[in-house]
Parts: sequence; C-alpha cells; structure tokens
Amino acid sequence: MKLTIIAATGGIGRHLVEQAVAAGHEVTAVARRPRDLPAGVRTVAVDFEHPDPAALRTAVRDADAVLSGLGPRDPKKDAGITSRGTRAIVDAMAAEGVRRIVIVSAAPVGPVPVPGQRVLPKHDPGDGFFMRHLGIRIARTLFGPHYADLAATEQILRDSSLEWTVSRPPKLTDKALTGHYRTALNRNIRSGFSISRADVAHHMLQLLGEPETVRQVVGVAH
Repeated sequence: MKLTIIAATGGIGRHLVEQAVAAGHEVTAVARRPRDLPAGVRTVAVDFEHPDPAALRTAVRDADAVLSGLGPRDPKKDAGITSRGTRAIVDAMAAEGVRRIVIVSAAPVGPVPVPGQRVLPKHDPGDGFFMRHLGIRIARTLFGPHYADLAATEQILRDSSLEWTVSRPPKLTDKALTGHYRTALNRNIRSGFSISRADVAHHMLQLLGEPETVRQVVGVAH
C-alpha cells in the first residue's frame, strides 16, 4: 500500500514508519524536520503549527491511506496543534480524493458519542472503578486542554466524509513491540493501564485491514 505517515519522527510515528517499511509498504513520511528515517522513504516537511496546504496535498496525493501520530510535544504548552493539524490533513485528503485515515487519540478523552443519543453517559463503559473515580480525574486535571483538543480532533473526523478510525490507547511506554494487546470498539479496555508506542503503531497498521472499524473508535491496551 501507499501510506502517508504524519508526525513521522514522533514517538508513535517513528514506529509506524519502521513497521510499514518492514511490511513492504511505500511510505511518505511527513514531519516538521523529517530526518533519520529509513532509506527509500519519501519525505515532506510540514510544520503543523502552521500547516502548508500545498505541502500536505503533495504528501497525501495518491495515498491508499493516511496514518497520523500527530500530538503535542508538550501537552501543557502545545494544546491545539492536533485539531488544527488534523483539520488541515482532512482538507488535503478531501482535495486529493484520499479516503482512509487512522489517527491516535487517548483513552481519557471520554465516552464515544452515539448517533441519536442526546446525552453522553458519564463514564466510558470500559472503565473500571479506579479509572472512573480517580484515574480519569487525575489525567484531566493534569492535561485537560490536551484531551479537549483530542475530543475536538475526533469530532473533525466525525464531521468529515472520510473513512476514519480512531485508536485510543492509555498511558504510552517505550517498551518493545509485542504484537499482543486487547482491543474494543467504542470503549476503553478494562484494567488496561498502558501500552507501548510500538504496539500502538502495530495496531494502527492492522486497522487498515479491518473495514469493520471504519468510522469507529477503538480502545487498545495491554
């Protein structure tokens, strides 16, 4: 497949590039400073603080799918970059006729909206007692603006006509790739407190072959 990988030098993006290349995909890597990437990878420089529409259109042109690991370098200072960048990506994909996108979000964003349901449930149905009453509160107190931005990012996808999937992991670690993790549609993973960035990347690539996850949020955790 021809894949465009956004934030290709970031924590998840670097794993996406490495795993996609190893699997034989043709990769275009998009980053503010695309460097130290595997040989044979096409690169496009885009600063998502002020994304260049022409550069993004070049990056996604003729892609079979886009995978985005976009997120703030500092969640307390860079909140807003994910939604702004995702809106620019969606616009570029629409202009180029590219349909499939998988992005990474985060488990603490909250319950997934259900069409026709006017009021969201108070808690994510996958969260256990600790997460409902303490874990989520701590996360949102520390990084509330970041999760609000991820919620806005997810809504941008819902409002688009793209074939999107959102991967929602909990705490990210730098442990090695295992290829073993739990997933669930439209809910978090019970007692799923962490997952490696390498496994999140693996999961995102697997989602490309799972049409049942189109226009769905997928929880993932060890």
